[in-house]
Amino acid sequence: MAAAAKLALAALVALAAVPSAASAKEGQEGKPVPKGSQRVSIPGCAKGYVFTTVARREDQPGSVNMPEGTHIRMNGKKDLIKEIDAHRPSVVVITGLMKEGQYAGPTGRFGFGNPLANQLTIDVEGWRPGLGECPS
Repeated sequence: MAAAAKLALAALVALAAVPSAASAKEGQEGKPVPKGSQRVSIPGCAKGYVFTTVARREDQPGSVNMPEGTHIRMNGKKDLIKEIDAHRPSVVVITGLMKEGQYAGPTGRFGFGNPLANQLTIDVEGWRPGLGECPS
């Protein structure tokens, strides 16, 4: 009987040590942002590794106003990119890190992208469903 109790206690301790999906997501948001980068959330549509922004609506979350139709190259784990791509007909909001100075937006104050390659990139950390369908 004592051996069974010890085994049950060991299993309980092992399960407590495994982080849950919620705590893993919280850990992503808590990661420090490297100098020269900014964490952004952008609504849009994915096709493979290319993410195309959509017009941001009042009821749709996002932290940056990117012009509709802007193409961004997604960098990240293959499984994460496939998961995002699987929601192709629907709008998703990706969250990740972009280097400052890549894109000088309409205000000219905040920029993203690689001016030499003229290609915007984002290191994707996560995603969530957005509102609406992707344009054809």
